[in-house]
Amino acid sequence: MSPRRAPPDAIALALYRGLFTAAAEEMGATLMRAAHSPNITERLDHSCAVFDARARLVAQAAHIPVHLGSMPRAVEAALTCISPVFLERRSQPSFFVASRAHHADVGGAAPGSLPIAHEVYEEGVRIPPVFVRRSGVEEPGVMRLLLANVRTPHERRADLAAQLGAQVTGARRLEELAARDGADALEQAADALLAATERHARALVRRLPRGTSRFESALDDDGLGHGPLPIRVALTIGDGRVRADFTGTAPQAAGPVNAVQAVTRAAVLYAVRLVLGEEIAVNDGLLRVIEVVAPAGSLVDPRPPAAVGAGNVETSQRIVDTVLGALARALPDRVPAASSGTMNNLLIGGHDPRTDRAFAYYETLGGGHGGGPAGPGESAMQAHMTNTRNTPIESLEHAYPLHVQHLRVRRGTGGRGLHRGGDGMERAIELLVPARVTVIAERRVLAPYGLAGGEPGAPGSTRITRAVRGKRVRQRDVVMPGKFTIDLAEGALITVASPGGGGWGRATRARRPRRARRGSTPR
Repeated sequence: MSPRRAPPDAIALALYRGLFTAAAEEMGATLMRAAHSPNITERLDHSCAVFDARARLVAQAAHIPVHLGSMPRAVEAALTCISPVFLERRSQPSFFVASRAHHADVGGAAPGSLPIAHEVYEEGVRIPPVFVRRSGVEEPGVMRLLLANVRTPHERRADLAAQLGAQVTGARRLEELAARDGADALEQAADALLAATERHARALVRRLPRGTSRFESALDDDGLGHGPLPIRVALTIGDGRVRADFTGTAPQAAGPVNAVQAVTRAAVLYAVRLVLGEEIAVNDGLLRVIEVVAPAGSLVDPRPPAAVGAGNVETSQRIVDTVLGALARALPDRVPAASSGTMNNLLIGGHDPRTDRAFAYYETLGGGHGGGPAGPGESAMQAHMTNTRNTPIESLEHAYPLHVQHLRVRRGTGGRGLHRGGDGMERAIELLVPARVTVIAERRVLAPYGLAGGEPGAPGSTRITRAVRGKRVRQRDVVMPGKFTIDLAEGALITVASPGGGGWGRATRARRPRRARRGSTPR
């Protein structure tokens, strides 16, 4: 083993930070190009990161906040797809590379594996930490077991292979760096990077106003008729630390909206990053300055066998809204009003006669961003814990027996204010075959809040139009609840309309809303 070098200086540390991040970014590019499902190739619903030998986050690509913020705990427990990196033929790994990808179906009670579940067992196949490959050779029994429990095994195999290929890319880049600088130097740089990030993070937190701010928000419901479900936080800033205490939050729900502690922590990390005032590396050093108190058995730290699928996609968004609401009281000049606050999850599955195979379509829809001190909110964009794209209409219709009737902005749905909230969007999809449809969405009852006198954004909605005597009857549209699963016949139309963002600041002059003309886009 070579002698230990002096710690890298600030310039060298910045270069190493870029090199580690570039490895994670290249992993993501490999995964996107090698995968088969549009959810990964088009929507980019995946994340990649580099960890050290102690499973501490070293670098991540700019992918999905809810994936990346919760991935450190997942890697610790080997609950995601990870590969060890053995440098200089050592017997112990020097690093780990990891990827998370949203597979469109992993079994369970409904296509897309996001049912209105009562227990986690309904949400898909559960696999303890096992080897998928050993010494570069696939474990065939594990793959057979997994693929026997999903609706689209051909797609799952391809996407898993893409993840493993991405991790080969990450391992190769680390090996190249070690060949240039030495494994010891690379490990030492990772240690120094984490320590430097911690110092930077503590310095930024010390610039924030000290004290405790409280805020309460709520989920509409749990999908099983229980709600609203309050989320309460007491956010304390002081001594270079941020403490988020969720004592008083609702007990864990009967439905699938429970957020595991790793997801709760990811949401807090994301919200705190937004207000630090400077760009900062996201690694274990930043995690060290954030403490999360999540009562066991609550909505933000449920006990097994609670259903948790919607906690990842919906409750994470509401946790962000709650933490940002508390931060707005301490930092009114930095925090915007609430964004749409839901991923508007749409899942459709059935049999595709073109391929004679099952299909499983998954999509999230963007909405309006909250207006803020600096200006109005953006319209029809993903917000906060999701950083995905939409599936292009051409790709969607090529991959699935579905027809997109329209995709448009919901004009006028952003909350009014000095700086108006962004508008939501609306997507209408026609089924070309019979299918089972699930929607998991929020902000159908409780609208995104405004701040500093701004008005709330408009809530979202979901409608189903059935074909009657070969003709659509618009006046018989059915407005659905925020969360449901339903079997529909060929020709049915599902229209998902996402919320607008809240407005910020009191409008300087009240304006009367313009009446919609007959035949115009609803406002």
